Amino acid sequence: MQLFKNQEALSPEYLPEIMPHRESQIKYVADLLYKTAKGLGQNIFIFGAPGIGKTASIKFVFRQFQEYSNIDTIYINTWDYNTPLAILTKIVISLNYPIPRRGISKDEVLEKLIEILKKLKKGLVVCLDEVDQLLSKDQTVLYDLLRINQYVDSPVCLVMISNYKDVLLKLEPRIQSSLNVEEMEFKPYTLEEMKDILNQRCKEAFVEKPEEGVVLICANHAISRGGDVRIGLECLRKASMLAEDDGRIKVEHVRSILSQVKSVKMDLMKSNLQGIEKNIVDILSSHKTFTSTELWEEYCRRFDNISQNALTDHIQRLKEIGLFKIQESRKGSRGRKVFIRLLKRKKFK
Repeated sequence: MQLFKNQEALSPEYLPEIMPHRESQIKYVADLLYKTAKGLGQNIFIFGAPGIGKTASIKFVFRQFQEYSNIDTIYINTWDYNTPLAILTKIVISLNYPIPRRGISKDEVLEKLIEILKKLKKGLVVCLDEVDQLLSKDQTVLYDLLRINQYVDSPVCLVMISNYKDVLLKLEPRIQSSLNVEEMEFKPYTLEEMKDILNQRCKEAFVEKPEEGVVLICANHAISRGGDVRIGLECLRKASMLAEDDGRIKVEHVRSILSQVKSVKMDLMKSNLQGIEKNIVDILSSHKTFTSTELWEEYCRRFDNISQNALTDHIQRLKEIGLFKIQESRKGSRGRKVFIRLLKRKKFK
């Protein structure tokens, strides 16, 4: 018996035709971007917990505006493009203009982008997803994008997405003074809302509706781990692998895979790390708590010699993107100590 109607509907990257319980947020963003289509630009900052529809809502709006309005929309995840040159190059290429990926300076790419926008005479909205990842390294690209408006007639606007409410408080003064931004918080889904979302995906994914109780268990598992929709989808996906012979997902299939479905956000962040930061996470993956000195000594023993100050800079960035917990203690005769550990995943109850 055939199980799937559209297996892609269980993918976190899948963009459905309707988005339950994000209608008001989508309308609000669309209304703001409509100003851009009319020549009145508006920057937007969206924040909220992982996996609650922030990125999907923006992609949903972008899809509509790209088809029916006089603006270009470009989505960029700053895990993948995390330098000013990479972001500006991505924008130019997304506007269908060839540009060398190497051997060209950031200023040259910026000049090319301004030239293109003058020719197109269209508004441009750029989404910088996981913007905290970018701002912890280099803020200059925000300044570059904002000042494009001095040279073009149609507005260039930014949509910035983060899990963290206070990320823009760390912006340089020259950027803050140029950033006219509307802030919008996405609230976590309730259990009933999570059930509605997973039920909608089941309608799109499966030939036959899952057994009674399946969606409730998956939704409850997702809510218990921070309300991340991707966890509920992963429960359905893993259960479906066991259900292929039956042609229908049953409660027993879901219960047998629950312990395998971990925190999605942390795994995604870890998989994107490289170099020194990946090495630091590898050391801390034992779930042992290190003092800053112990971590530095262990890093030098396992990998390469690095100054303690340089290692501290990388540790601070990993804290800012939500991977580490850092605690200070001034107890004892030896004064201040800094303790570092990986954040633990929430356990299913």
